[in-house]
Amino acid sequence: MYNESDNHRKREIEQELQENWVLKEKYNVIKESAERLSRMKLQAPRKQTIDAIMDYASCTSGISSR
Repeated sequence: MYNESDNHRKREIEQELQENWVLKEKYNVIKESAERLSRMKLQAPRKQTIDAIMDYASCTSGISSR
């Protein structure tokens, strides 16, 4: 789906998708989901959310976030 396989492996995957209906259906669901996600408009997180993440990270890493 993301073209991360070499040509030989890609051919094997395509062959399996042609022969295995259940696998093909699952692949189509994943592919459609990825396409929908790529079309969604992203929203910036709230400042409170970022602050909470940074506070947690500084507590667990021992490095000050501010």
